[in-house]
Amino acid sequence: MRPMDTSAHGISRTQLLQAFDGLLQPERFKDYGPNGLQVEGRAQICHIVSGVTASRALIEAAIAARADAIFVHHGLFWRGQDGRVTGWMKQRLQLLLAHDINLFAYHLPLDAHAELGNNVRLGHELGWRPLARFGEQDLGCVAAVHYADVQALAGHVAQVLRHPVTLVPPGPGAEAAEPITRVAWCTGGAQSYFEAAVAAGAQAFVTGEISEPQAHLARELGVAYLAAGHHATERYGAPAVAAHVAQQWGLAHSFIDIDNPA
Repeated sequence: MRPMDTSAHGISRTQLLQAFDGLLQPERFKDYGPNGLQVEGRAQICHIVSGVTASRALIEAAIAARADAIFVHHGLFWRGQDGRVTGWMKQRLQLLLAHDINLFAYHLPLDAHAELGNNVRLGHELGWRPLARFGEQDLGCVAAVHYADVQALAGHVAQVLRHPVTLVPPGPGAEAAEPITRVAWCTGGAQSYFEAAVAAGAQAFVTGEISEPQAHLARELGVAYLAAGHHATERYGAPAVAAHVAQQWGLAHSFIDIDNPA
């Protein structure tokens, strides 16, 4: 659909959904929950608030900002969750419905977008240009880099993301002080991508989280593992996409970063 001058009246909810779907192509992905419009609000949209997660704090901030729509990476609904609308789920939905705010959420499609997605934008923040993709659904990225050693890499990531990094250096079979020239990364909870990153030739793998098995694998496979925070690694895709669509359609946009230490 061709953008038009919508500065006076905004665009319709349907037009905005088509714009997000056209950009992110959710039909290409096998995902853990519904992508797209998760909660229906008012029909016309002039102001989008973007954020990482559809938490109560973000919803309350969007209400205060007089937003018509919220665009997030982590929505409200996930495969296998309890379907009852009670407790925290009731509270979040009640706020959205009472204030007639639309909630749009895109999970893996937002990770994967080649220009605006979480992985590419994280690489941009860190100064890394993706040269190749790896892993299930090609979500992970690989880049050529140069760091004196893995400690220098960890320091750079921590400084840029303003978040502590959990570093598991390579084990006795690798030289911990050797230069790092090839890094792989996948944002969020991508622990399961570690072995694919190793197969892609990475000397170090950066993601958001670490689970117990990865520490052993890092030592045994001789590849460093860096966990830099789920939220910290996924702060960049949602505002990039929302800002792009807002500019395209003449809408207001604001990114609200709700701090999360995880």
